[in-house]
Amino acid sequence: MKIDGFLLAMLGAIVLSLIAPGLGTPAGPLHMGLVTTLGIGLVFLLHGANLSPDALKAGATNWRIHAAVQGSTFVLFPLIGFAIFFGLQSVLSYEVRLGLFFLCALPSTISSSVAMTSMARGNVPAAVFDASFSGIIGMVITPMLIATVVAVGGKPFPVLPAIADIAMTLLLPFAVGQVMRPLIARWLMANKRVINLLDRGVIVLIVYSAFCESTASGLWWNYSPWVIGEIALIAAALLALVLSITAAVARAWGFSLPDEVTTVFCGSKKSLANGAPIAKILFAGSPALGMIMLPIILYHQLQLIVCSVLARRYAARAAGAAEHAGKSAEPMRTKFN
Repeated sequence: MKIDGFLLAMLGAIVLSLIAPGLGTPAGPLHMGLVTTLGIGLVFLLHGANLSPDALKAGATNWRIHAAVQGSTFVLFPLIGFAIFFGLQSVLSYEVRLGLFFLCALPSTISSSVAMTSMARGNVPAAVFDASFSGIIGMVITPMLIATVVAVGGKPFPVLPAIADIAMTLLLPFAVGQVMRPLIARWLMANKRVINLLDRGVIVLIVYSAFCESTASGLWWNYSPWVIGEIALIAAALLALVLSITAAVARAWGFSLPDEVTTVFCGSKKSLANGAPIAKILFAGSPALGMIMLPIILYHQLQLIVCSVLARRYAARAAGAAEHAGKSAEPMRTKFN
């Protein structure tokens, strides 16, 4: 496997935040608050312009896949998140549990879900629809879920202003991008690499800024290095559990292999691309922002590695099934000839 440049960039940003945290705080000389806000708006504008309405229409008809994927994303995951948040109070700190629940409350990711589904020969139109729809409704559902656990802890959380802020920062540029699509769609197709680099660059800047705030507040000195290992183990167990459940549900409902692929990949993924901007908005000014984002950063890498392996296995199964179907049809063609 090739070294992931995106992972290296995030690790570099984290190391730099530990060495020179003053540079990346909102009040620092780099003005990271303004830079990341403008970057987020531009990225979501391009996301909106890049989303084809025809692709959404093509995948909108299979309601059973949509129920399975959205049920996993916004019902199964949050239920597990509630169990972690309230069940591990004596084991994990509030910030770590909130970060794990934030991971569970996020929408599915678009780019890697569609890419993995395509690699595994799954139902790509349905993947485009479900991943995109998840990202849009997650702008409302994610803050509501976070408000629920924060309120139970006795802390105020202004959910309506948070939703309005997310709508202005993420949804409005996305809608503007859809309007601009006829004008810039061809340019976007010709410059996919540039758009991808911009997207990942903004995420790295958000991660850097968040970790700078946490470092400057002294948050990291309150935790043992083993905490990162604990978070990674919980994230790995969460991924394994959801992959198993989504595959079992798809088979119990009698899904075809392409539909099972879409359900498994779209229903198990969580979006760092959406999660980083949403965290920046929901937890703005919190010294624990870096710790809250750590679970989704670790989960993001785990899901890419594990789902890449699964995609190859699904693709091999699909190829074997197609070869078997071809051999079965050969005697029939010979007979009629």
